[in-house]
Amino acid sequence: MKTIGLLGGMSWESTIPYYRIINETIKNCLGGLHSAKIVMHSVDFHDIEILQRTGRWEECGRILAQAASSLEQAGAELLVICTNTMHKVAPAIEQAVSIPLLHIVDPTAAAVKKAKISTVGLLGTRFTMEEDFYIDRLRQKHGLTILVPEQYDRLEIHRVIFDELCVGTIVESSRSEYHRIIDRLIAQGAQGIILGCTEISMLVKPAKIPVPVFDTTSLHAEYAALRALNEEMV
Repeated sequence: MKTIGLLGGMSWESTIPYYRIINETIKNCLGGLHSAKIVMHSVDFHDIEILQRTGRWEECGRILAQAASSLEQAGAELLVICTNTMHKVAPAIEQAVSIPLLHIVDPTAAAVKKAKISTVGLLGTRFTMEEDFYIDRLRQKHGLTILVPEQYDRLEIHRVIFDELCVGTIVESSRSEYHRIIDRLIAQGAQGIILGCTEISMLVKPAKIPVPVFDTTSLHAEYAALRALNEEMV
């Protein structure tokens, strides 16, 4: 079994399910008392969020690249960024290490295609929904058609993530808003919905959505566990 390096804390609320799902997957595969071999570097999200908000992405990249290098030195044999948004600086991280970085988009896209779906709605931070680093990988590498909410809805999704979910707060009116936005995407032709922020699964429950829902947190964490066991998911 390979050792997984986790870049966490962005936010810590979403890092917890990564640890749980990875260990559950290892236990399901190997049985008994088996658990995952993990090293983790958890950042102070307060500092990272300021850099995000002020557009200082190069500085974000340097911080996470240094953290990734420390994980490699600690014995990590593959890397996982426990957040969608910070994949914006994935190239800087990849340049800093010699071990593979498992990109969150790839197992997500594989699950979408396995469901025989080609058009999906995307929810996430405004960075994920509006910038190229995430959507272009879904489109160009995986051939998917991506629908995003209109601007007002994108701002509301983003607000709920940072003001509520990242601090562990669940507000029922926000759940209703997310469902309204999802319904609108489905009306526009979305055959499935990607929860493209690792905190959104705290709020949106797939059983309440009439189309397939792809939880990037679960898919990414399971993928990491299988790769640690040298089993391919994609």
